[in-house]
Amino acid sequence: MSNDGPDYLGGNVAGWQKRAGEFAGPAEVAWAAAEPFWGIWELPERDLRLLPDDMSALDAIELGCGAGYVSAWMHRRGARVTGVDPTPNQLATARRLQRRHGLDYRIVQCGAEQLPFPDASFDFAISEYGACLWADPFRWVPETARVLRPGGRLVFLTNTPLSVMCLPDTEAEGAWTATLRRPYFGLHVTRWPDAPGETEFHLPHGRWIDLLADAGFVVERLLELQAPADAASRFEWADPAWAACWPSEEVWFARRLAEGGG
Repeated sequence: MSNDGPDYLGGNVAGWQKRAGEFAGPAEVAWAAAEPFWGIWELPERDLRLLPDDMSALDAIELGCGAGYVSAWMHRRGARVTGVDPTPNQLATARRLQRRHGLDYRIVQCGAEQLPFPDASFDFAISEYGACLWADPFRWVPETARVLRPGGRLVFLTNTPLSVMCLPDTEAEGAWTATLRRPYFGLHVTRWPDAPGETEFHLPHGRWIDLLADAGFVVERLLELQAPADAASRFEWADPAWAACWPSEEVWFARRLAEGGG
């Protein structure tokens, strides 16, 4: 991989620098939560099981940690945690909340595409709408494989391809529709007209499976999330009625194989 940062990184960091303050309040709630919760519907950890119950023997990394609450949840379960993110304003929120809650885990300002850690440094890697949405998967997945030990786990939560295909171009147009707005084949780079300079990344399921396999992972589970009957979200584009019928979010669970495929 080139030593140069990806060309989309500056635009994504600039976008998150501007709106980091909007996410500070929700981050404070998440940091204080007695139980982890996930995604736009805030589904409880007891139902999804994204994290091991006991992480005391694990070196864990959060890829695109933002305000750091997932890292805080792992720290409380005993993990030796490293959170990485390229956005200074997001990390300022994370450090402020570290001080408030008395949690001291490592935070590194960097992108997930080029991690400043030796090979086989971690046992567990996770991303909730972090690197898995804002970094090119053809960069961050192999890099994550590099820093995971054989047998290490990768978990990431992101939008489903269907939700991306059914979302209007701008937030002003409203929430998901029952009409496909863009093709499934060819999904990779997504740029929204009302977020100039920013780049998201989405893949069809077949390409995710191939990419993970090529990087040395075996997929163990794919969890497609349904909005519960009482669902609500602070995001205007997130329609709970739509998400009760079709999956809006998905969680991938993969394991790093030993060299030679074992």
